[in-house]
Amino acid sequence: MALHSAAVSFCCISFNPQASFFRQCSIKSSRLSSPSLPRFRIQGKAVESGNGPFETDESSLVVCFGEMLIDFVPTTSGLALAEAPAFKKAPGGAPANVAVGIARLGGASAFIGKVGEDEFGYMLANILKENNVNNEGMRFDPGARTALAFVTLRKDGEREFMFYRNPSADMLLQEAELDFELIRKAKIFHYGSISLITEPCKSAHIAAAKAAKDAGVILSYDPNLRLPLWPSADSAREGILSIWDTADIIKISEEEISFLTQGEDPYDDNVVRKLYHENLKLLLVTEGPEGCRYYTKEFSGRVKGLKAEAVDTTGAGDAFVAGILSQLALDTSLLQNEDRLRDALRFANACGALTVMERGAIPALPTRETVLNALLKPVA
Repeated sequence: MALHSAAVSFCCISFNPQASFFRQCSIKSSRLSSPSLPRFRIQGKAVESGNGPFETDESSLVVCFGEMLIDFVPTTSGLALAEAPAFKKAPGGAPANVAVGIARLGGASAFIGKVGEDEFGYMLANILKENNVNNEGMRFDPGARTALAFVTLRKDGEREFMFYRNPSADMLLQEAELDFELIRKAKIFHYGSISLITEPCKSAHIAAAKAAKDAGVILSYDPNLRLPLWPSADSAREGILSIWDTADIIKISEEEISFLTQGEDPYDDNVVRKLYHENLKLLLVTEGPEGCRYYTKEFSGRVKGLKAEAVDTTGAGDAFVAGILSQLALDTSLLQNEDRLRDALRFANACGALTVMERGAIPALPTRETVLNALLKPVA
Protein backbone atom coordinates (compact mmCIF):
# COMPACT_ATOMS: atom_id res chain seq x y z
CA MET A 1 0.00 0.00 0.00
CA ALA A 2 1.73 3.16 -1.17
CA LEU A 3 1.82 6.26 1.00
CA HIS A 4 3.19 9.51 -0.41
CA SER A 5 6.23 10.60 1.55
CA ALA A 6 7.66 14.04 1.96
CA ALA A 7 11.33 14.60 1.19
CA VAL A 8 13.12 12.89 4.08
CA SER A 9 16.36 10.95 4.39
CA PHE A 10 18.20 8.61 6.67
CA CYS A 11 20.96 10.07 8.76
CA CYS A 12 23.10 9.27 11.77
CA ILE A 13 22.86 11.77 14.61
CA SER A 14 25.02 12.27 17.67
CA PHE A 15 23.94 14.40 20.57
CA ASN A 16 25.11 15.48 23.99
CA PRO A 17 22.97 13.97 26.75
CA GLN A 18 24.29 16.62 29.15
CA ALA A 19 22.79 19.45 27.08
CA SER A 20 20.37 21.62 28.99
CA PHE A 21 17.79 21.93 26.26
CA PHE A 22 16.08 18.56 26.09
CA ARG A 23 13.19 16.97 27.90
CA GLN A 24 11.86 13.43 27.63
CA CYS A 25 8.36 12.06 27.86
CA SER A 26 6.31 8.98 27.03
CA ILE A 27 3.11 9.40 25.07
CA LYS A 28 0.56 6.89 23.88
CA SER A 29 -1.00 7.75 20.54
CA SER A 30 -4.30 6.93 18.86
CA ARG A 31 -4.35 4.20 16.25
CA LEU A 32 -7.70 4.17 14.58
CA SER A 33 -9.35 2.54 11.59
CA SER A 34 -12.63 1.17 10.31
CA PRO A 35 -13.83 -1.62 8.05
CA SER A 36 -16.70 0.06 6.23
CA LEU A 37 -16.81 2.72 3.52
CA PRO A 38 -18.43 5.96 4.63
CA ARG A 39 -20.30 8.43 2.51
CA PHE A 40 -17.92 11.38 2.46
CA ARG A 41 -17.00 14.40 0.43
CA ILE A 42 -13.49 15.51 -0.43
CA GLN A 43 -13.00 18.27 -2.95
CA GLY A 44 -10.93 21.36 -3.59
CA LYS A 45 -7.38 21.63 -2.34
CA ALA A 46 -4.71 24.23 -1.90
CA VAL A 47 -2.71 24.50 -5.08
CA GLU A 48 0.32 26.51 -5.99
CA SER A 49 -0.01 28.85 -8.94
CA GLY A 50 3.37 28.69 -10.65
CA ASN A 51 5.89 30.25 -8.34
CA GLY A 52 3.37 32.69 -6.93
CA PRO A 53 1.04 32.60 -3.94
CA PHE A 54 -1.26 29.74 -3.09
CA GLU A 55 -4.82 29.61 -4.27
CA THR A 56 -7.17 27.91 -1.84
CA ASP A 57 -10.83 27.09 -1.71
CA GLU A 58 -11.47 29.61 1.05
CA SER A 59 -14.97 28.27 1.69
CA SER A 60 -13.44 25.09 3.16
CA LEU A 61 -10.02 26.30 4.31
CA VAL A 62 -8.59 24.85 7.53
CA VAL A 63 -5.87 27.00 9.11
CA CYS A 64 -3.60 25.16 11.57
CA PHE A 65 -1.66 27.12 14.18
CA GLY A 66 1.30 26.03 16.27
CA GLU A 67 4.56 24.13 16.13
CA MET A 68 6.42 22.48 13.28
CA LEU A 69 9.63 20.59 13.94
CA ILE A 70 11.91 17.75 12.90
CA ASP A 71 11.30 14.28 14.34
CA PHE A 72 14.31 11.97 14.34
CA VAL A 73 12.89 8.46 14.32
CA PRO A 74 15.20 5.47 14.94
CA THR A 75 15.57 3.06 12.05
CA THR A 76 15.37 0.16 14.52
CA SER A 77 12.46 -0.19 16.94
CA GLY A 78 12.76 -1.36 20.52
CA LEU A 79 16.05 0.36 21.35
CA ALA A 80 16.91 3.23 23.67
CA LEU A 81 17.93 6.47 21.97
CA ALA A 82 21.59 5.97 22.77
CA GLU A 83 21.47 2.47 21.28
CA ALA A 84 19.77 3.44 17.99
CA PRO A 85 22.20 2.95 15.08
CA ALA A 86 20.62 5.68 12.93
CA PHE A 87 17.63 7.97 12.68
CA LYS A 88 15.24 8.83 9.89
CA LYS A 89 14.67 12.57 9.60
CA ALA A 90 10.94 13.29 9.37
CA PRO A 91 8.96 16.56 9.47
CA GLY A 92 6.43 16.78 12.27
CA GLY A 93 4.60 18.90 14.83
CA ALA A 94 0.92 18.21 15.50
CA PRO A 95 -0.68 21.29 13.86
CA ALA A 96 1.58 20.96 10.81
CA ASN A 97 0.74 17.25 10.60
CA VAL A 98 -2.96 18.12 10.50
CA ALA A 99 -2.41 20.73 7.77
CA VAL A 100 -0.54 18.27 5.57
CA GLY A 101 -3.03 15.52 6.37
CA ILE A 102 -5.91 17.65 5.12
CA ALA A 103 -4.05 18.59 1.95
CA ARG A 104 -3.14 14.95 1.28
CA LEU A 105 -6.84 14.15 1.46
CA GLY A 106 -7.60 16.80 -1.15
CA GLY A 107 -8.68 19.54 1.25
CA ALA A 108 -7.55 23.17 1.54
CA SER A 109 -5.22 23.93 4.43
CA ALA A 110 -2.74 26.52 5.69
CA PHE A 111 -0.17 26.58 8.46
CA ILE A 112 0.76 29.46 10.77
CA GLY A 113 3.83 29.11 12.95
CA LYS A 114 7.50 29.91 13.34
CA VAL A 115 10.67 27.99 12.53
CA GLY A 116 14.32 28.87 12.66
CA GLU A 117 16.05 30.73 9.87
CA ASP A 118 18.11 27.60 9.27
CA GLU A 119 18.25 24.69 6.87
CA PHE A 120 15.68 22.68 8.82
CA GLY A 121 13.29 25.63 8.90
CA TYR A 122 13.48 26.17 5.17
CA MET A 123 13.16 22.43 4.60
CA LEU A 124 9.92 22.40 6.61
CA ALA A 125 8.54 25.38 4.70
CA ASN A 126 9.32 23.62 1.44
CA ILE A 127 7.69 20.40 2.62
CA LEU A 128 4.47 22.30 3.31
CA LYS A 129 4.68 23.86 -0.14
CA GLU A 130 5.34 20.47 -1.79
CA ASN A 131 2.28 19.07 -0.02
CA ASN A 132 0.00 21.89 -1.23
CA VAL A 133 -0.27 23.53 2.18
CA ASN A 134 -0.42 27.34 2.18
CA ASN A 135 2.73 28.35 4.07
CA GLU A 136 2.39 32.12 3.75
CA GLY A 137 1.73 32.37 7.50
CA MET A 138 5.12 30.87 8.40
CA ARG A 139 7.76 33.08 9.97
CA PHE A 140 11.52 32.54 10.32
CA ASP A 141 13.50 33.48 13.44
CA PRO A 142 17.18 34.41 12.86
CA GLY A 143 18.05 33.98 16.53
CA ALA A 144 16.51 30.61 17.39
CA ARG A 145 16.72 27.14 15.91
CA THR A 146 13.98 24.96 14.51
CA ALA A 147 12.77 22.54 17.19
CA LEU A 148 13.98 18.94 17.14
CA ALA A 149 12.53 15.83 18.76
CA PHE A 150 14.27 12.48 19.02
CA VAL A 151 11.80 9.63 19.21
CA THR A 152 12.26 6.21 20.79
CA LEU A 153 10.09 3.52 19.22
CA ARG A 154 9.17 0.57 21.40
CA LYS A 155 8.54 -2.79 19.77
CA ASP A 156 4.77 -2.09 19.79
CA GLY A 157 5.27 1.21 17.93
CA GLU A 158 4.62 3.43 20.97
CA ARG A 159 7.00 6.33 21.58
CA GLU A 160 9.07 8.37 23.96
CA PHE A 161 10.19 11.88 23.03
CA MET A 162 13.31 13.91 23.78
CA PHE A 163 12.70 17.53 22.80
CA TYR A 164 15.34 20.13 21.90
CA ARG A 165 13.81 23.59 22.44
CA ASN A 166 15.51 26.14 24.69
CA PRO A 167 13.87 28.09 23.25
CA SER A 168 13.07 26.90 19.76
CA ALA A 169 11.71 29.26 17.14
CA ASP A 170 8.10 28.06 17.46
CA MET A 171 8.02 29.40 21.03
CA LEU A 172 8.92 32.91 19.84
CA LEU A 173 6.06 33.69 17.45
CA GLN A 174 4.67 37.14 18.23
CA GLU A 175 1.19 38.56 17.79
CA ALA A 176 2.55 41.20 15.38
CA GLU A 177 3.75 38.41 13.07
CA LEU A 178 0.30 36.81 12.66
CA ASP A 179 -1.43 36.75 9.28
CA PHE A 180 -4.86 37.84 10.49
CA GLU A 181 -6.25 38.00 6.98
CA LEU A 182 -5.49 34.32 6.48
CA ILE A 183 -6.99 33.45 9.87
CA ARG A 184 -10.26 35.24 9.11
CA LYS A 185 -10.58 33.43 5.76
CA ALA A 186 -10.69 30.03 7.44
CA LYS A 187 -13.70 27.79 7.79
CA ILE A 188 -11.93 26.03 10.69
CA PHE A 189 -9.04 27.26 12.87
CA HIS A 190 -7.18 24.33 14.49
CA TYR A 191 -4.62 24.43 17.31
CA GLY A 192 -3.10 22.55 20.24
CA SER A 193 -1.86 23.53 23.70
CA ILE A 194 1.94 23.50 23.29
CA SER A 195 1.76 27.04 21.96
CA LEU A 196 0.27 28.12 25.31
CA ILE A 197 3.29 27.13 27.39
CA THR A 198 5.49 30.22 27.03
CA GLU A 199 5.40 33.82 25.90
CA PRO A 200 5.34 35.38 23.39
CA CYS A 201 3.71 32.47 21.57
CA LYS A 202 0.96 32.19 24.20
CA SER A 203 -0.26 35.73 23.51
CA ALA A 204 -0.04 35.13 19.76
CA HIS A 205 -2.12 31.98 20.15
CA ILE A 206 -4.82 33.74 22.16
CA ALA A 207 -4.94 36.67 19.71
CA ALA A 208 -5.19 34.35 16.71
CA ALA A 209 -8.00 32.30 18.24
CA LYS A 210 -9.90 35.46 19.21
CA ALA A 211 -9.61 36.85 15.69
CA ALA A 212 -10.91 33.57 14.29
CA LYS A 213 -13.79 33.42 16.76
CA ASP A 214 -14.78 37.03 16.09
CA ALA A 215 -14.84 36.25 12.36
CA GLY A 216 -17.23 33.34 12.86
CA VAL A 217 -14.59 30.68 12.23
CA ILE A 218 -15.07 27.24 13.85
CA LEU A 219 -12.40 26.59 16.51
CA SER A 220 -10.91 23.08 16.69
CA TYR A 221 -8.74 22.08 19.67
CA ASP A 222 -6.53 19.04 20.23
CA PRO A 223 -4.72 19.57 23.56
CA ASN A 224 -1.99 17.12 22.52
CA LEU A 225 -0.61 16.84 26.05
CA ARG A 226 3.19 16.83 26.29
CA LEU A 227 3.52 17.00 30.06
CA PRO A 228 7.33 17.39 30.45
CA LEU A 229 7.24 20.54 28.31
CA TRP A 230 5.14 22.28 30.98
CA PRO A 231 6.59 23.63 34.25
CA SER A 232 4.32 21.29 36.25
CA ALA A 233 1.28 19.04 35.93
CA ASP A 234 -0.89 21.70 37.53
CA SER A 235 0.27 24.36 35.07
CA ALA A 236 -0.41 21.99 32.18
CA ARG A 237 -3.92 21.26 33.40
CA GLU A 238 -4.61 24.94 34.02
CA GLY A 239 -3.18 25.97 30.66
CA ILE A 240 -5.08 23.37 28.66
CA LEU A 241 -8.36 24.20 30.38
CA SER A 242 -7.82 27.98 30.14
CA ILE A 243 -9.05 27.99 26.52
CA TRP A 244 -11.36 24.98 26.78
CA ASP A 245 -14.65 26.87 26.71
CA THR A 246 -13.86 28.78 23.52
CA ALA A 247 -13.49 25.70 21.30
CA ASP A 248 -16.30 24.41 19.09
CA ILE A 249 -14.69 21.01 18.46
CA ILE A 250 -12.36 19.20 20.86
CA LYS A 251 -10.46 15.96 20.31
CA ILE A 252 -8.88 14.25 23.33
CA SER A 253 -7.49 10.83 24.21
CA GLU A 254 -8.48 8.65 27.13
CA GLU A 255 -5.16 9.49 28.82
CA GLU A 256 -5.89 13.20 28.53
CA ILE A 257 -9.32 12.71 30.11
CA SER A 258 -7.69 11.01 33.10
CA PHE A 259 -5.18 13.83 33.36
CA LEU A 260 -7.67 16.67 33.11
CA THR A 261 -10.11 15.05 35.57
CA GLN A 262 -7.27 14.09 37.94
CA GLY A 263 -7.64 10.35 37.63
CA GLU A 264 -11.31 9.78 36.92
CA ASP A 265 -12.42 6.93 34.64
CA PRO A 266 -12.06 8.05 31.00
CA TYR A 267 -14.47 5.33 29.85
CA ASP A 268 -17.31 6.64 32.02
CA ASP A 269 -19.62 8.81 29.91
CA ASN A 270 -20.53 10.85 32.98
CA VAL A 271 -16.87 11.75 33.43
CA VAL A 272 -16.50 12.70 29.78
CA ARG A 273 -19.64 14.82 29.90
CA LYS A 274 -18.01 16.92 32.64
CA LEU A 275 -15.64 18.15 29.93
CA TYR A 276 -18.49 19.08 27.59
CA HIS A 277 -19.00 22.83 27.85
CA GLU A 278 -22.16 24.71 26.93
CA ASN A 279 -21.06 25.98 23.51
CA LEU A 280 -19.23 22.85 22.38
CA LYS A 281 -20.48 21.32 19.12
CA LEU A 282 -18.49 18.07 19.13
CA LEU A 283 -16.27 16.25 21.62
CA LEU A 284 -14.22 13.36 20.24
CA VAL A 285 -12.38 10.78 22.36
CA THR A 286 -9.81 8.63 20.58
CA GLU A 287 -9.09 5.15 21.93
CA GLY A 288 -6.30 3.85 19.74
CA PRO A 289 -7.16 0.68 17.80
CA GLU A 290 -10.51 0.47 19.60
CA GLY A 291 -11.82 3.45 17.63
CA CYS A 292 -13.36 6.63 18.95
CA ARG A 293 -16.31 8.03 20.88
CA TYR A 294 -18.28 11.12 19.92
CA TYR A 295 -20.46 13.44 21.98
CA THR A 296 -22.79 16.24 20.89
CA LYS A 297 -25.69 17.88 22.71
CA GLU A 298 -28.16 15.64 20.87
CA PHE A 299 -26.39 12.28 20.58
CA SER A 300 -23.32 10.24 21.43
CA GLY A 301 -21.83 6.90 20.47
CA ARG A 302 -18.79 4.90 19.43
CA VAL A 303 -17.26 4.13 16.05
CA LYS A 304 -15.23 0.95 16.18
CA GLY A 305 -11.66 0.87 14.95
CA LEU A 306 -9.64 -1.75 13.14
CA LYS A 307 -6.25 -2.84 14.42
CA ALA A 308 -3.36 -2.08 12.12
CA GLU A 309 0.20 -3.37 12.39
CA ALA A 310 1.85 -0.51 14.24
CA VAL A 311 5.34 0.46 13.13
CA ASP A 312 5.26 4.02 14.50
CA THR A 313 2.25 5.67 16.11
CA THR A 314 3.63 9.19 15.59
CA GLY A 315 1.00 11.37 13.93
CA ALA A 316 -1.87 8.87 14.12
CA GLY A 317 -4.04 11.19 16.19
CA ASP A 318 -3.20 14.08 13.87
CA ALA A 319 -4.21 11.98 10.86
CA PHE A 320 -7.52 11.28 12.61
CA VAL A 321 -8.04 15.00 13.17
CA ALA A 322 -7.18 15.74 9.54
CA GLY A 323 -9.71 13.13 8.45
CA ILE A 324 -12.62 14.54 10.42
CA LEU A 325 -11.79 18.22 9.83
CA SER A 326 -11.50 17.64 6.09
CA GLN A 327 -15.09 16.43 6.17
CA LEU A 328 -16.45 19.12 8.47
CA ALA A 329 -14.80 21.91 6.47
CA LEU A 330 -16.89 20.87 3.48
CA ASP A 331 -20.12 20.30 5.35
CA THR A 332 -20.67 21.40 8.95
CA SER A 333 -24.18 19.97 8.89
CA LEU A 334 -22.50 16.65 9.74
CA LEU A 335 -22.63 17.88 13.33
CA GLN A 336 -26.42 17.61 13.30
CA ASN A 337 -26.70 14.27 11.46
CA GLU A 338 -25.48 11.28 13.48
CA ASP A 339 -25.36 8.80 10.60
CA ARG A 340 -23.28 11.10 8.44
CA LEU A 341 -21.04 12.03 11.36
CA ARG A 342 -20.38 8.34 11.97
CA ASP A 343 -19.43 7.93 8.31
CA ALA A 344 -16.99 10.83 8.60
CA LEU A 345 -15.48 9.27 11.73
CA ARG A 346 -14.98 5.96 9.94
CA PHE A 347 -13.02 7.89 7.34
CA ALA A 348 -11.00 9.57 10.11
CA ASN A 349 -10.36 6.21 11.78
CA ALA A 350 -8.90 4.85 8.55
CA CYS A 351 -6.61 7.88 8.28
CA GLY A 352 -5.22 7.14 11.73
CA ALA A 353 -4.77 3.43 11.11
CA LEU A 354 -2.83 3.94 7.90
CA THR A 355 -0.46 6.39 9.57
CA VAL A 356 0.85 3.89 12.13
CA MET A 357 2.08 1.59 9.36
CA GLU A 358 5.03 3.80 8.36
CA ARG A 359 7.75 5.64 10.27
CA GLY A 360 7.43 9.36 10.88
CA ALA A 361 4.37 11.60 11.01
CA ILE A 362 4.10 13.63 7.79
CA PRO A 363 5.72 10.95 5.60
CA ALA A 364 3.08 8.45 6.76
CA LEU A 365 -0.04 10.60 6.30
CA PRO A 366 -2.33 8.90 3.76
CA THR A 367 -3.78 10.16 0.52
CA ARG A 368 -7.48 10.09 -0.25
CA GLU A 369 -7.00 7.11 -2.57
CA THR A 370 -5.15 5.14 0.09
CA VAL A 371 -7.90 5.79 2.62
CA LEU A 372 -10.57 4.68 0.16
CA ASN A 373 -8.70 1.46 -0.48
CA ALA A 374 -8.32 0.83 3.25
CA LEU A 375 -12.06 1.31 3.80
CA LEU A 376 -12.79 -1.36 1.24
CA LYS A 377 -10.54 -3.94 2.86
CA PRO A 378 -8.71 -4.45 6.17
CA VAL A 379 -5.44 -2.55 6.57
CA ALA A 380 -3.71 -5.30 8.51
